[in-house]
Amino acid sequence: MATDFTFPDSGAKVASARTEAATGATGEFQTEKMSLSMGPSHPSTHGVLRLQMELDGEILTKADPVIGYLHRGDEKIAENMTYNQFVPYTDRLDYLAPLANNMAYAIAVERLVKLEVPARCQAIRVLTAEMARISSHLMGLGAFALDVGAWSVLLYCLEEREKLYKLFEELTGARFTTSYTRIGGLARDVPEGWLGRVNVFCDQFLPNLEEMLSLLTRNKIFMDRTVGVGVITKADALAYGLTGPNLRGSGVPLDLRKDKPYSGYEQYEFDVPVGSTGDCYDRYLVRGEEMRQAVRIIRQVITKFPGGPWYATDARKIFAPPKDKVLTSMEELIQNFMLVTEGPQMPAGEVYFEAENPKGILGFFIVSKGGGVPWRLKIRSPSFCNLSILPKICVGCLISDVVSILGSLDFVMGECDR
Repeated sequence: MATDFTFPDSGAKVASARTEAATGATGEFQTEKMSLSMGPSHPSTHGVLRLQMELDGEILTKADPVIGYLHRGDEKIAENMTYNQFVPYTDRLDYLAPLANNMAYAIAVERLVKLEVPARCQAIRVLTAEMARISSHLMGLGAFALDVGAWSVLLYCLEEREKLYKLFEELTGARFTTSYTRIGGLARDVPEGWLGRVNVFCDQFLPNLEEMLSLLTRNKIFMDRTVGVGVITKADALAYGLTGPNLRGSGVPLDLRKDKPYSGYEQYEFDVPVGSTGDCYDRYLVRGEEMRQAVRIIRQVITKFPGGPWYATDARKIFAPPKDKVLTSMEELIQNFMLVTEGPQMPAGEVYFEAENPKGILGFFIVSKGGGVPWRLKIRSPSFCNLSILPKICVGCLISDVVSILGSLDFVMGECDR
């Protein structure tokens, strides 16, 4: 026999007291907002980003990105070393696309000295930059899919990326931080048969890419997590300085490879994909199409691949002489010694160059007072600018939507913090 110890009045009195405390004098319920910190050690923040969020239940009312956990002072370091010595530091900006970073920095310095590199050098730079674009987008796609629950896509992406890394290693001697580009040229020419192996990769990559995208494009769960989530209007994308796929996903067809061609991009045919809604789903679709267009550019480079030197042979005070000449000629030995110790001698002046990198527009502003070391160097990093829109688009979202938004922006904290 159960004994009931409930007193008829007590429950009503407790409920009444709670209601009175919650509503106050107005008679309306008052809610307390909660502060929640996401990151910097969180798998969905893709590095060391921290989001300081304010929540009203499950709804975000405020989201402030806190950065600086990976700050290394690259811009100040550049002012204390020669132009060539800074090339490896550009690898560590967007470390998913070091070949593209090297290229952007080298072109900026070359424009300072008004140096034009040979057609073969330009072709190799475009080829490697587009391969880096595919590699970066593969990692972004795999991480984004994993964030919203699709595990298999990441494994497929890593497999294709591994094939690219083997090609990078054949060309540069390194898989990850390549340091391949030089001021006035490249570290070395392409090895024999390498272009054929790149062509083989492209042939097998396209059907594999279609299979990867088919796992997500019409996937009900993926669409529920991305369609209509994190919408960035065209006006907001422009106002906040977004670039790259995040800008094009909002319907702005800005691509420097088309609008301000460099390194011979004007001779290649490709399309610039744009979105219509500006949500997470559109940004995913844009990156998928960009990989197809990158393969299209690579094939054109291989078809039109020019002969000739792969470095500026007339830039004696800029580009290091070949190693066999250094070991056999006193003049080349002295030239190599001066380049290593004092750096390439640049004229006084300033230059700004920006390139269309996988994450967006990467820009280098260099001020020179002459000599082999820059007086000032400023980096315009796309991830830093792209993250600035988080406080705008996160408000009103659920906590789970934040994961989708961060994955769709595809940022790298290495270049954000610099």
